Amino acid sequence: MTFPAARLGSLILVSSLALLWFSPEAAAQGKGPKGPVPVIVSPAALGPFADQVEALGTTKANETIVVTADTSEKISSLHFEDGQFVHKGDLLVTLDKDEEEAELRAAEAQLTESESAYNRAKNLQDSSALSKGTLQERLAMLKQSEASVQAIKARLAKLTITAPFDGFLGLREVSIGALVKPGDRITTLDDLSQIKVDFDVPALYLSSLKPGLTILGKIDAYQDREFRGQIKTVNTQIDPVTRTVRVRAVLPNPEGILKPGLLMTIVLLVNEREALLIPEEALIKRGEQNFVYVVGNENGKTIAHQREITIGSRKPGDVEVLSGLNQGEPVVSHGTSKVRDGGDVTLRATETDDESLQDLLQQSKEE
Repeated sequence: MTFPAARLGSLILVSSLALLWFSPEAAAQGKGPKGPVPVIVSPAALGPFADQVEALGTTKANETIVVTADTSEKISSLHFEDGQFVHKGDLLVTLDKDEEEAELRAAEAQLTESESAYNRAKNLQDSSALSKGTLQERLAMLKQSEASVQAIKARLAKLTITAPFDGFLGLREVSIGALVKPGDRITTLDDLSQIKVDFDVPALYLSSLKPGLTILGKIDAYQDREFRGQIKTVNTQIDPVTRTVRVRAVLPNPEGILKPGLLMTIVLLVNEREALLIPEEALIKRGEQNFVYVVGNENGKTIAHQREITIGSRKPGDVEVLSGLNQGEPVVSHGTSKVRDGGDVTLRATETDDESLQDLLQQSKEE
């Protein structure tokens, strides 16, 4: 027969405490099954806490474009490799520009002639040997030649494609000699220095949503690894059908391991505060009431007293205590099933961090 992991952990816990209960040390002291109950305690401690709201979102690059041409022309040369990191302004593609370069040389020659003609006309006009109207004609021809050169240079600029920002290139989709048209996909460019993720949050939490609020993200590809980020923008409109608001968060991605298009589970931490916390294992529920066993010394004995508490929010491993318990008071975290109100207990270990049960028992044995 096989057991789920959670149940198996409970069986190990019960077995471990049972061994403590009937340990040789207890038998040697004459304290058999009816002696003090061996327990592990944990002091109630103040710690950072927040209410958790879960959502699903899809990751996006900080900036992303499809690299394409602005004009129809054949590819003369490619200056990148698949997946290459490029900087802003790096040359990616050169299109065939032989015709435009020839036109530019002709236009520049015409510009030189127009400048010479204008300068001659200006000298003659200064000596009153040429009419003012003729000078204006020469000036107009000069400006027309300048405009022609600028227009050809603008066309030439469209024949070289450069990176508009730093980022990683995707797969190359074309080859040298291919005819590309505006809109044809050459490759992609993504800025992965940080990742955006959009997700929907119930409007109930609208008052708590603000830029800078912390989020934790998880994706299946990296299992239990958490990615921490912050809310950047809260949409100005509420969806009238779902009564949710779209939120955009940004997560740093210095290692570049997060990619666009991943499904991410988001845990939004709202109402962050310092709270009094106890382990989940210490909580005993009876109907709507919540209790813990508080351990103290009475007449030289270690006694556990049941105490009702009021709890707030919960998260895996911790419970927030609103009232009924003071900071530092030790509560029974392991062995609660055999403890009775006002009964004797024996402290086997004190749980202060995230030690495993095996570590605590080993510490107790060494002591």
